[in-house]
Amino acid sequence: MDVTHLAAVDSTRAARVLSQVRSARLAGQPAPVAPRPVIERSWERMMRSGVDPEHDVRAVPLPREEVQRRRETSVLRHVLPVLREGLLAAADVAHHIMVVADEDGRVLWREGSAPVLRKADGLGFELGADWREDVVGTNGLGTPAVVRRPVQVFASEHFVRSQAGWTCAGAPLTDPRDGRLLGVVDVSGPLETMHPATLSWVGSVARLAEARLREMHTESLERLRAVAAPVLARLGGRALVVDPAGWTAAVSGMPYARRVTLPKSLSAGPRWLPALGLCSVEPLAGGWLVRVVDDEPARRGPARIVLDLRQARRWSVQVLGGAGSWTRELSPRHAELLYLLAVHRSGRSASGLAGDVFGDPARTVTVRAEMSRVRRYLGAFLEHRPYRFAEAAEVEVLLPDDPRDLLPHSTAPAVSRQRSSPAAP
Repeated sequence: MDVTHLAAVDSTRAARVLSQVRSARLAGQPAPVAPRPVIERSWERMMRSGVDPEHDVRAVPLPREEVQRRRETSVLRHVLPVLREGLLAAADVAHHIMVVADEDGRVLWREGSAPVLRKADGLGFELGADWREDVVGTNGLGTPAVVRRPVQVFASEHFVRSQAGWTCAGAPLTDPRDGRLLGVVDVSGPLETMHPATLSWVGSVARLAEARLREMHTESLERLRAVAAPVLARLGGRALVVDPAGWTAAVSGMPYARRVTLPKSLSAGPRWLPALGLCSVEPLAGGWLVRVVDDEPARRGPARIVLDLRQARRWSVQVLGGAGSWTRELSPRHAELLYLLAVHRSGRSASGLAGDVFGDPARTVTVRAEMSRVRRYLGAFLEHRPYRFAEAAEVEVLLPDDPRDLLPHSTAPAVSRQRSSPAAP
């Protein structure tokens, strides 16, 4: 069933059909039509996590002071003008509202049609509210955050009955520097005001917001480069200047590296950094001066590598060794690749990984490019030809309690097989 088309032509009939589908699936009976795959997978997650489909369960909203604090520290504040310009005028006319939540699913901004805002209050769709999928069920804020792509949720596609009078279209907002989830932008309103192009519209504006973040990052690196040039000109040896996230502004006496992995809480002094070894770190305006004082490679003997895939959107890899310990958050693609290498300790060729991830062994160029990025921060602990973890490394994988929650965003054939019969790396 083309839900978008049906809802645009006859929203009342669409709502009735979707209600029948939801009721049948919750009762374990055959549905008149199949739910859309993205909705069906979300419902399965809700049933496993124990969300009550018939009753609201609302977390206490954040206090105003905490909402304001999060606004002031969120990167999303920089792209609010883009979101407002792209969404608000049309949303107000169409009796919709624009909602922006942070990476924790907390509503930080909410603007648009005044009557619709009042209706949203009755649903608990208010400032500071928690709209994560595993708290309030399938919805246009929480579900895009889990699957990492734009999602529209119509009427009774919402898992919780009280939300069935709404339609929502949300798109994730990610940091273009590292793929980290920053939050979700959503356009919501009564079902009868839904338009078939809403999802594409919201997704396009989200991409414009990410493009603005990319421009801002380039501008900040240019400013840091101006500070770095005279400093590096006076130094000998290997040195580089990076921004707080490790992106390189300038280098001296060494090959250019686009990014350096930094500890989460970096401070001045001697520090061991992956791929560089022992370094002297000094603060600069807008970044750090990193001077390499140890010319040995980053490999320092046996290490323990912990790949944490337990929590959606919070995947990470942690390296624990005698030379230092550090943690890095992973993008969805890197989480997939490292998990597959942990499953196949003997290694995978580029074509093997291409088949695992894309179902097409010919897509080796894409795999090699991604593995090149992975090796920038794990190079000391990864081998190639074939790609594999170093034999001396002890690899531990932390998996979700339910195998079906493994990398829920992933459409990789090999990951799908692991969900049904997970290996124990």
